[in-house]
Amino acid sequence: MNERYSRQILFPGIGQDGQEKIRHKHVLIIGAGALGSGNAEVLARAGAGKITIIDRDYVDASNLQRQQLYTEADVAEKMPKAAAAEKRLRAINSDVSIRSIIGDATAEMLEELARDGVDVMIDATDNFETRMMMNDVAQKYKIPWIYGACVGSFGMSFSIIPEKTPCLNCLLRSIPLQGMTCDTGGIIAPAVQMVIAHQTAEALKMLAEDWEAIRTTFVSFDLWRNQYASLKMSKAKFAGCLSCGEERTYPYLDQENWTKTSVLCGRDTVQIRPSTSGEVSLEQLAGQLSSLGYAVKGNPYLISVDMGGQRMVIFQDGRALIHGTKDITQAKSIYQRILG
Repeated sequence: MNERYSRQILFPGIGQDGQEKIRHKHVLIIGAGALGSGNAEVLARAGAGKITIIDRDYVDASNLQRQQLYTEADVAEKMPKAAAAEKRLRAINSDVSIRSIIGDATAEMLEELARDGVDVMIDATDNFETRMMMNDVAQKYKIPWIYGACVGSFGMSFSIIPEKTPCLNCLLRSIPLQGMTCDTGGIIAPAVQMVIAHQTAEALKMLAEDWEAIRTTFVSFDLWRNQYASLKMSKAKFAGCLSCGEERTYPYLDQENWTKTSVLCGRDTVQIRPSTSGEVSLEQLAGQLSSLGYAVKGNPYLISVDMGGQRMVIFQDGRALIHGTKDITQAKSIYQRILG
């Protein structure tokens, strides 16, 4: 397949040796939305050996403006993003091993994947709970990862190398990152593409093992206002950090810190995750709900239940999205009424 990657091999930073390294590496991408789908496509086309992509949501019409792997057919079928991404990535490059996981990226799942062997993790999630779990897994298992976020015309990215750079927990002491977790202010596709470019460039450096080329600064930009900043972060590393410091405890891997409910960004939607794991028989449940008068649609991955002004989407793992509310108490009431 050298002809396929010939232009990449001609690039001095990668070359034949780097390409060979890339094709034997495993990339874990958490989130299959705007950043996740873009990162996955670039790395699949670049010939990464294995890509695992995790996402809990399904394709919505509002995604098509900036999420490049998905189509109107995916919206009509309410395809889970991870499944739709896997199908498209396989069509793009059959030489790459693709694994999709439909569900939450829990600490338990991330640790299991880390133990099986992950070379690089890419942050494409929309919430800081998952990012902090990623950060602790990265520190515990010495896996480099690349933070990224965008909203409006603004974006930011930082490469985190365990034992060398500050971790995300350290950065929170000096940079106000919290406002980047939700896209309620809207977003333009070029901002997404810029963050993807920064993340995938760093990922290729890591996969090709060109560690000297890794960017050591925290980069941020505003494309609409023509602003670009690159900040040195070496002094942000904190010896007392519980994630990467001298007496680390990895606090975000503690199950007591996991939430069972979360409001999804900009979606008027609450996710509810059951406290115990186990698959739900979607076919049986759909039959039961139809017999009760609910309008039910579905596919092999989920069922959608219309309840008048609200809608509930139930996945095989028992997880549910309650649309039409941001009220967690109300969402729990609906969940319990349907699933007990």
